Amino acid sequence: MKRNILVIAIVFGLLGWSCSKVDTQTQTQSQGLKQSVEKNIADINTAISKISETKGYQILTSGVDPTAKVVVSETSFKDSITLGFIAGIYDYQLDTIHLFHNFSYPFRLFKKTGTSNMMIVNLPQKLILHPKYLHSFIKSDSVLKNDFTISASNYHYYYTSWNILDYKLTADLTLNSVDLGNFDISSVSNAYNDQSNSSKYTFTGGYSILTAWQTGDTSKLSFALFKDNNPLLSETTLFLGNSSHKREKQYDLAIGNVEIKRGFGIDSIQVFQNGVLQKKAGAKITDSADSTGTICSNRDILLIFDDGTTAKLSTLIGPPLTQLKTLVSSLHDMYFAENIVDYIAINIYFNSR
Repeated sequence: MKRNILVIAIVFGLLGWSCSKVDTQTQTQSQGLKQSVEKNIADINTAISKISETKGYQILTSGVDPTAKVVVSETSFKDSITLGFIAGIYDYQLDTIHLFHNFSYPFRLFKKTGTSNMMIVNLPQKLILHPKYLHSFIKSDSVLKNDFTISASNYHYYYTSWNILDYKLTADLTLNSVDLGNFDISSVSNAYNDQSNSSKYTFTGGYSILTAWQTGDTSKLSFALFKDNNPLLSETTLFLGNSSHKREKQYDLAIGNVEIKRGFGIDSIQVFQNGVLQKKAGAKITDSADSTGTICSNRDILLIFDDGTTAKLSTLIGPPLTQLKTLVSSLHDMYFAENIVDYIAINIYFNSR
């Protein structure tokens, strides 16, 4: 009899402890929403601060200079360049004697110095950090040290008119043999309303940033900031219809373990913490052409915490938001790939035939 009473007491004790634990977890999640957002924002700011101090950041944003941009669609280039055509080891060695008359690259910029199954290009870092010098053919640059290396293990570039494009780039970057990170870019276009792109740059220190977009009957625009493959900040917007008549279907913003969602036809905006819907917290999205609150869309977000206090996302993130938008823009438009890697690959390809 005493044994049965003891067992019953233990069972009720466990049940009581379990219920108490659930209540405590729910209370902690509710009370901890504001603290979670503040911690997650601090992690984001730390990430952007560390990223902006790297050479990788300088390289990724170097191609933003519009004077250095190569717009291939304005040339007569219609061809397919694969890694097999340009594989080898190349050193920057300006040659102004041999001219190529049928293309917009008059000088041979690189000399093949070895064999490889990759495209390995050694050149001065000045031409990377300031792409205009890569395009201006200054003879004095030939005496600069080739201290920067691009090692492309995957490259394919097919382009014709009518928006037909098939593109792939995977490349590691080093400066004086020190790792600076790597690119992984994929882009496909079959028509104006049938395009997709994914661009990722992995920095040293475990940080990476990814952008992706696609067009069609349903369009998608997104980005994510990672630390060791764990997302610190991500934003995804889905649209219905083509570019001229599209409307937002779904919006998702994740700040660490806090997620903000707005769906088509739903007036309210839902806020989740660790996957649990927060009933007392909320958010308001303000659409504005001048808004700086988010990355992919012109809007700001007013967070309403369960204690009644509010805070704008743009205010919480602060100045690092501008740096993040610059990174996303550079990756989205493939500035570095177009202005530097493609320019080098096409130059090698046409001057080796």
